[in-house]
Amino acid sequence: MGNTEANLIAAARHGDEAAFEKLVAAHQRRLHAYCYRMLGSVHDADDALQETLLAAWRGLGTFEGRSELRTWLYRIATHACLRLTAGRRRRVLSPEHGPPRTDVYDLGEPVTEPVWLEPYPEAGPADDSTSPEARYQKRESVELAFVAALQHLPASQRAVLILREVLQFSAAEVAQMLDRSVPSVNSSLQRARKAMAEHHADHHAATSQRDELRALGEEGQRQLVAAFVQAWERADVPAMVALLAEDARFGMPPLPAWFRGRADVMRFMAERMWATPWRLVPMTANGQLAFACYQGDTAHQGDTAHQGDTGPGRFRLSAVNVVTLRAGRIAELTGFLDPAIHRQFGLDPEAPEGPEAPEANEFAESR
Repeated sequence: MGNTEANLIAAARHGDEAAFEKLVAAHQRRLHAYCYRMLGSVHDADDALQETLLAAWRGLGTFEGRSELRTWLYRIATHACLRLTAGRRRRVLSPEHGPPRTDVYDLGEPVTEPVWLEPYPEAGPADDSTSPEARYQKRESVELAFVAALQHLPASQRAVLILREVLQFSAAEVAQMLDRSVPSVNSSLQRARKAMAEHHADHHAATSQRDELRALGEEGQRQLVAAFVQAWERADVPAMVALLAEDARFGMPPLPAWFRGRADVMRFMAERMWATPWRLVPMTANGQLAFACYQGDTAHQGDTAHQGDTGPGRFRLSAVNVVTLRAGRIAELTGFLDPAIHRQFGLDPEAPEGPEAPEANEFAESR
């Protein structure tokens, strides 16, 4: 423990809130991302982080410095997450909630219970490393498929896997956090690894999105983003077909409906989704390509919409659409419709009045 940290701890123990805030500031974003991986919900992660910081403030007098402050904070956060998971339903994506639909006019009633996995507003927690590989690993650890798979593990195994393999704590440190033995932690880790591998095999999981983005390169990402925006905004069926994998999936929580296969996805887009004009703004979520989708007030008229003319009217934020790629094509679209999720991203409720060219620089490998 450095002198600066020791001084801050001493001051915080005497009631200096500013010293406490400085003490935990370097850990808060990573703690929040950890809680998100554990809980699958940004809202729940907020609650867990708040509980962690409050417990740390109240319990600082019991911190004796025999472990690192980071280890102590993650111990508190782990137990906060374990308490929150008790008695709660597992968070899922659309394909795990129910079977696919074929009727594009029956999307079902919104499922408002807290059952849906939520997207994460940032690519990953802040990292001081300048290594591109380290930054990619951070993104992969919050990818939708990874976080969804984590939710299938018992909560204690989930904690062991994240703490050991994502956050790189030693087995001895994790054992201390969970009040368990090192052999018990190692056994849990092996079971968690096996369960994750089986889940990915059973669900034909897409390759990691960090590898997909790396394979595309900066120019490939720009081209994909521009092509997707143009196809969506122009309601261009052939162009969108060219971007989708044959077995593409499209879900839209909290609606229970989701569509499987390029034919059904395109039928939904052509017959329902593109009945109104759209504007898309490229963004990121969970370290993946994503788009803020703004829906217009007016319906398409004639062929003008297909020329990129969306006509008059306001464009209101309708969805945050997270894209999952496989072999350079779109394997899955997950459109999150809940306005509460939109607010977590700090997005404008309405699109700018004038059309804007999509920018893809933020998706480049140098992020």
